[in-house]
Amino acid sequence: MSAKITQENLYLLLPLKIGWLAAWLSEDKGISLADAVKRVYHSQLYKKMSTASTMYWHLGPVDLYNELKAEL
Repeated sequence: MSAKITQENLYLLLPLKIGWLAAWLSEDKGISLADAVKRVYHSQLYKKMSTASTMYWHLGPVDLYNELKAEL
């Protein structure tokens, strides 16, 4: 059975991806994990990831992180 990702269930995928991004950002920038989480949640990338129709939620962590680094 294959579940379809919709705007209503997308929230189930985001915490794991946000966790990866924040941890890598914290390490790369030498900032606290809390600050890294704030930066991710306030980024344009997060807006794209949290909109099901953009399909950004489908990208892997490395691609997402590269996009985040380019944005910041």
